[in-house]
Amino acid sequence: MSLADELSCGVLLRQLEYLCALAQEGHFGRAAEVCHVSQPALSAAIRKLEAELNVQIVRRGQKFGGLTPEGEHVLSWAHRILAEQESLRQQLSGMRDGLSGTLRIGAIPTALTVASLLAQPLHEDHPKVRLSLTSLTSRQIVHRLSEFELDVGMTYVDGEPLGSVHTIPLYVERYLLLTPRENAISERSVVSWAEAAELPLCLFSPVMQNRRILDRNFAEAGAAVRPVVETDSVSAVYAHIRSMRLSSVIAHAWLHLFGVPEDMRLVPLEQPSHEYHVGLVLAGRRSESLLANALVGVAREIDLPGELDRITRQWVNPGLDKSQL
Repeated sequence: MSLADELSCGVLLRQLEYLCALAQEGHFGRAAEVCHVSQPALSAAIRKLEAELNVQIVRRGQKFGGLTPEGEHVLSWAHRILAEQESLRQQLSGMRDGLSGTLRIGAIPTALTVASLLAQPLHEDHPKVRLSLTSLTSRQIVHRLSEFELDVGMTYVDGEPLGSVHTIPLYVERYLLLTPRENAISERSVVSWAEAAELPLCLFSPVMQNRRILDRNFAEAGAAVRPVVETDSVSAVYAHIRSMRLSSVIAHAWLHLFGVPEDMRLVPLEQPSHEYHVGLVLAGRRSESLLANALVGVAREIDLPGELDRITRQWVNPGLDKSQL
């Protein structure tokens, strides 16, 4: 490749980076700030890209008006090309110095607590790798994977449609009732979903897939719930059940980080008819990130279901027969 060709390739990559930033920010000025260039330079680069491709990419007016249909198509290719470029950099860096770079993970809130169980051995194996962990809904994870804005997702892998992705199941999510100790139901060895529905509850918001799963379990038992508090974070659930003496249906994966407050008890719920797996989700492209592959390798080496079950048995009521867990 000649010097002219190399320079031309570098210019194209910068143009694609500018286009992705513009689509992300929705504003020429903010996109220029993200790319550390002046606004006229960014605008000129995108106009040059339009001229080279002989299509209009950006709708222009007094302000950014979005992308044309042709622009959306170019943007899709831009995400793909830049992702392939980053994958190549990772491979060359790994061959030279060991794995390095930033692994971008999007996780549903109910799985965020488990991410640390994977991050710790990954860091031990690859100390130069940095992690960027973002709390997202399952639908946001699928979208960002398709746009090459994430390397890996952690979400439900056998519930709602995920599209063209690779999945690696990690564990089956189990549900337990967390309730104040003064409630008579806290002494039970098992609680039905219909009984749990009668309690004043704090649950995730309906936009969260965990909540939609719980609603299906309640409906299967002929019950419906109207929570006193709805939220989108595990920490907020714990805060409100403590301060307002509410109950909640929690996932056993939360116990790793939050445990059971001193004045509350943990009681198993009846096993629902359908189980839901939480797992790793990777975009269905041909060449995966080396960093994503490293995380998959860690996940396959550790006994995550066994560790979560062990933690759960530690927290349930002392007199309960643990064999049913």
